[in-house]
Amino acid sequence: MKDEDKDNEIRKQISDIFHENKGRYGYRRITMEMHNRGYVINHKTVLRLMNEEKIKCMVRIKKYRSYKGEVGKVAPNLLERDFSTSAPNEKWVTDVTKFSLFGRKLYLSPILHSDQGWQYQHKQYQKLLKDHSIKQSMSRKSNCLDNAVIENFFGLVKSELLYMKEFDSMDQFKAELIEYLDYYNNRRIKPKLKGLPPAVHRKQALEVA
Repeated sequence: MKDEDKDNEIRKQISDIFHENKGRYGYRRITMEMHNRGYVINHKTVLRLMNEEKIKCMVRIKKYRSYKGEVGKVAPNLLERDFSTSAPNEKWVTDVTKFSLFGRKLYLSPILHSDQGWQYQHKQYQKLLKDHSIKQSMSRKSNCLDNAVIENFFGLVKSELLYMKEFDSMDQFKAELIEYLDYYNNRRIKPKLKGLPPAVHRKQALEVA
């Protein structure tokens, strides 16, 4: 392959990756995906080509602020900010975030370490955990760092979806939120997961567990 043809192919791949991910990837993540596709290229070259093609990540990270309501001590903080695991499903985190659009509110609670929100203090919720032999762990009062994993996730959802475009209706936003959650789990690569999406990394971990 001629150098010019190879250069054009690389430029096309970079553009394809960028648009396939709706402008959410910067040069580091695009470089990682290029490696996944079998290309030998460094991040400086990717950045240069992106600049020449006027391709720039559209995501602007905004600090996520979690809501802290009236709280009470119900479960100990078992994790103590140690989110490392030796196998899948050892530790789950959860929380609730709110989206306010068009005079309506939409709540998202992913899947179990949580903050001390009233939802997680409810007796039926605690009984459900106990019935399934799940140990409940809670962050300390007003300490978002204790639940940093889910706080960071909510920040990503809002930066990579809510703040990136205008929506015509709550129904449209809800549909795109569902699509984003599928994208996050199955297609969005993460450097901490060796350049794999969460679902792919989890599948590989289960196969060797």
